[in-house]
Amino acid sequence: MQAQAAKKAAMPVSAAALFARNFFKYPSMLGSIVPSSRFLVKNITSQVDWDRALVIVEFGPGVGTFTREVLKCMRHDATLVVIELNGDFVDYLENTIHDSRLRVVHGSAVHVRRILTEQGIAQADCIISGLPFTLLSQELRREIVSESREALKPHGSLVLFQYSRRLLPCLKSSFSSVRLNFQLFNILPALIFHCTP
Repeated sequence: MQAQAAKKAAMPVSAAALFARNFFKYPSMLGSIVPSSRFLVKNITSQVDWDRALVIVEFGPGVGTFTREVLKCMRHDATLVVIELNGDFVDYLENTIHDSRLRVVHGSAVHVRRILTEQGIAQADCIISGLPFTLLSQELRREIVSESREALKPHGSLVLFQYSRRLLPCLKSSFSSVRLNFQLFNILPALIFHCTP
């Protein structure tokens, strides 16, 4: 009986179960109870110029729904830096994704420039974000958007999704171009923002 309990405890938690558990523990860190749909992932990744992108940053990778697809699309000599505040997700990513191009950082998106410097990287070609900005304070939203703008190369881009237009004025104040798209096939339907300096 004890051996069975130990074996069960050692078994890896499924991505869906881990995501749902953390949603109930930290609702302000996650915008949805389920990971993004494959339609949303495809829509987001189609906005990136994979031939040119050598440094990609992902904010809030969670259980790696976007991370795995980004690694499939990336060049063999590119680098993906994922920044995750939740320790459970950091452990999960480190234990389930084994790719030499991936760097998992336990930290906050608000420190993206410092994190890139610590990784020996000057600027990013693209930042992909799944952060629930509407659940953050206005000051923190502005700071993350501003830091993202500064962390990008001149021809870089910030691609993110939200469930409302609330972030749009903040994005427009930092980026000269903000294109808006929509993905219906997701829980919840998502707005996609493509921002360039």
